[in-house]
Amino acid sequence: MLNQLQVHREIIYDLATDHLQPLPCHFARLAYLASLRNPNTGTYAHHKLELLYSKSSVHQVLEKCHEEIFERLLELPLSQQLEDLRIYLKPIPGDAQENIHACARRKSHWLPEGSAAYLHKLFSSNLHALCHLLLHDLPKARSAT
Repeated sequence: MLNQLQVHREIIYDLATDHLQPLPCHFARLAYLASLRNPNTGTYAHHKLELLYSKSSVHQVLEKCHEEIFERLLELPLSQQLEDLRIYLKPIPGDAQENIHACARRKSHWLPEGSAAYLHKLFSSNLHALCHLLLHDLPKARSAT
């Protein structure tokens, strides 16, 4: 058991230093971790980490980290969540309005499967409100009259 805990610590360290810390915000980390989950099986995988550690250990750590980042994001005040979402969206190319709508559509993909239902509802509600605020703040297109 102690050996397994040590392996998990090593995976967390490698994941955090090489993959999560370089990301600019909680939403980017959440999106990244969610992207490592197979939507058909619910299994998390990370090619680079699986070269060093067992698939089972990598899955367990990624699943737990996804839940942790999700919960940390929800602990932020809404004003900070709004700023975090702005930071996440800023480098994404394309139409800002469409990018905001895409975030709203991704909410179910970003939810960790192991989290409580009330946290899923809170996240969905918060994301809906945040996207609405961001859409409201977009500059209005000028009409050619």
